[in-house]
Amino acid sequence: MDNGQSAREARIDLAAALRLAVRFGLNEGIDNHFSYALPERNDRFLLHPYGLHWSEVKASDLHLVDADGTVIEGEGDWEPSAFYIHSRIHLKHPAANCVLHTHMPHATALTLLADGRLEPLSQTAIMFYGDIAYDPEYNGLVEDRLEGDRIATAMGHKRVLFMANHGVTVVGETIAEAFTQLYYLERACQAQVLAMSTGRPLKPLGDNRAAATHGELTAERPAHAQVHFAALKRILDREEPDYAA
Repeated sequence: MDNGQSAREARIDLAAALRLAVRFGLNEGIDNHFSYALPERNDRFLLHPYGLHWSEVKASDLHLVDADGTVIEGEGDWEPSAFYIHSRIHLKHPAANCVLHTHMPHATALTLLADGRLEPLSQTAIMFYGDIAYDPEYNGLVEDRLEGDRIATAMGHKRVLFMANHGVTVVGETIAEAFTQLYYLERACQAQVLAMSTGRPLKPLGDNRAAATHGELTAERPAHAQVHFAALKRILDREEPDYAA
């Protein structure tokens, strides 16, 4: 699992992702969690410690945790569901260098509906066409490996998992790619929720058009994500430079 990022660069990018999530309203209190597996080591990953608000996390605050939950670097404790969701996905998913789990409002709203789905309604939604898994079960808090494994299995090889009555999880090869997908996922869900709120019939795109456009967007995804995330980091560099400390 080699993604070309050094441990130091990964710390800075993960801290940036946490800060940026606050700016876009993707976080919920001190809950939810982001993690990143070290290059070529999916059994060791960076995870922010429980109790810090995402707006105050610095690169140096991040834990380095192994697959058994041992904190190799860092102070404080990890939150159980953070470890059991993320560790099992890192170990089982081939693209899960970075794992982001949130209760962001519009995406979570769709998980509260019977048979809630992100429909192919907008160009933004097409980014995720055929790449979302849906877990219909809510088994309470994720506090053991068995539930973590069940969630990882439900995700399969998809990049997005809608978790019924809970929230969403997004994975990516890089932090930039995973965060960019998280950002656009919430925007796509927001547009759908707004459209549904009008009570008027929805206008989904046909499967052929959706699949073709998804292919075009997928080809552009890595480069676009890097440019997008770099632009967002420049905002932090100007306004919250301590994130990289």
